[in-house]
Amino acid sequence: MDAYVVIGNPIAHSKSPEIHAQFAAQTGQVLSYERLLAPLHGFADSVRTFIGQGGRGANVTLPFKLDAHALATRLTERARLAGAVNTLRFDGAEILGDNTDGAGLVADIVHNAGVALQGKRILLMGAGGASRGALLPLLEQRPGELVLVNRTAAKAQELAAQFTVYGNVAAAAYADLSGGFDVVVNATSASLDADVPPLPVAVFQPGTLAYDMMYGAQDTVFMQFAQRHGALARDGLGMLVEQAAEAFFLWRGVRPRTDEVFASLRRQLGRPDAART
Repeated sequence: MDAYVVIGNPIAHSKSPEIHAQFAAQTGQVLSYERLLAPLHGFADSVRTFIGQGGRGANVTLPFKLDAHALATRLTERARLAGAVNTLRFDGAEILGDNTDGAGLVADIVHNAGVALQGKRILLMGAGGASRGALLPLLEQRPGELVLVNRTAAKAQELAAQFTVYGNVAAAAYADLSGGFDVVVNATSASLDADVPPLPVAVFQPGTLAYDMMYGAQDTVFMQFAQRHGALARDGLGMLVEQAAEAFFLWRGVRPRTDEVFASLRRQLGRPDAART
């Protein structure tokens, strides 16, 4: 039986085994998928041990995405640009590193929320790893403009400069933002601290999709803030499921349906009626 794992520290909270078990049952794929707790300074050894036991692939979560990037012998373009890897595939001596987070974000916005990105004005908040992983997939949708904003504007400018060859991307400080946006994506960790970045309320207009990469049993404070100012809000649970589906496709060559898995996770969070905006 082909074996897969999700590697992290801590890892007990991960929903990946449940997600991939549902994908496997749905598509008729015979595989096992477990959690693997790696020592903080023992990621590479843990992966090599797993490969030696016949492992075929792995998802990688905090704090090992940079370690996975360094371990890979070949990188996809989106992983190279993201500078981080969340999916590994083992083919003989090759360790392929990919980053499926941005593809999961785009799939959730475009296919599940039904919001087209081509020609739209997008605001991406944050200049860390989450933003870096999202930039190429977002720009591949050919938005009219993508503005990258960060508390430290210089960091946003540096990141934007690396991606100008892929599309119309600019950088700004929060205080310099002007005009409304069609989509506002929160790729910061502020929601973990029940905080909202210093957004001018003018970024929201009727019909704006405010997307938070975080998710939980309640709307995040960013989502609540956006809704108070007329935006539609969506959390990152769909992104979690869609990035997993992208990894499953990379491993098995079969793309699973995500709607039933999403609904199952919503029920577990006690929000069965939470709308897919």
